[in-house]
Amino acid sequence: MGHGKLADEIRALIDKAKSRPRFPARGAIPLARPRGEASELLSVSYPNVHLKDMVLAASTRKKLERLIREQKAIQLIRGRGLSPRRKVLLSGRPGTGKTLTASALAGELGLPLFVVRLDGLITKFMGETAAKLRIVFETLSQTRGVYLFDEFDSIGSARDLSNDVGEIRRVVNSFLQMVEQDNSDSLIIAATNQVGILDRALFRRFDDVIKYEPPDQDRIVETLKAKLGNFKTYKLQWTKLARLAQGLSFADITRACEEAIKDALIHDHVHVTHAQIAHAIQDRKLAVTHEENNR
Repeated sequence: MGHGKLADEIRALIDKAKSRPRFPARGAIPLARPRGEASELLSVSYPNVHLKDMVLAASTRKKLERLIREQKAIQLIRGRGLSPRRKVLLSGRPGTGKTLTASALAGELGLPLFVVRLDGLITKFMGETAAKLRIVFETLSQTRGVYLFDEFDSIGSARDLSNDVGEIRRVVNSFLQMVEQDNSDSLIIAATNQVGILDRALFRRFDDVIKYEPPDQDRIVETLKAKLGNFKTYKLQWTKLARLAQGLSFADITRACEEAIKDALIHDHVHVTHAQIAHAIQDRKLAVTHEENNR
């Protein structure tokens, strides 16, 4: 009706409301719930995790913050005929924070997190995986959320792999077509530990490709302090602990801290000691080495 100022105020209020985290009350049924065939392909949650809860490299945090800013201004950007960032590929070793990033993005934007269930998506019947993939894309176009394709290499492997019998070629071609045609407001997050086997054509379909590295010494110290912050500690030598934990992932360091705290609680200790944390870190390193040798 020509009331430009009023329209701008209404838009600002709506954008502010959209950016405010919205979590269902305890015992309430989430509004966003997959139905029909989609319920077998997607699991949904409302994460209460934020970017500030994560220890990230500066470059990675900058990219994620930009993604969040563009998502919060999605109507403004689309109103100018532009497309906000919303398709992101995360690569890196297990435990470096890829899956947690999807939860943090959902938490920051107050959106549900939908995780694509590969056990329901990938089948041995020709053409069925592509058909199920279409159901996922139909859902993300109807219900705005953060959609996580974890272990993305399961469906995005290169089409020229020697063991390809034709079906993986059809699945990759279907994904390429669907992700390119998708113009929804949902975020598509693909995470992989094996970026090297992905089909090269996939990279052009993503707005950002973010590589996650194991934590350096500074990030290790930051992680240790964050995970032990709610429990009393006694004369910890952070630099020595960081050197000892070199090579472990964020997830491994977090688990070592939890083990040290449990050990202190079990023995009725008031503080977590340097020795307890060092022992827990050494145990994790042995466990990781054992896992890698048995792959």
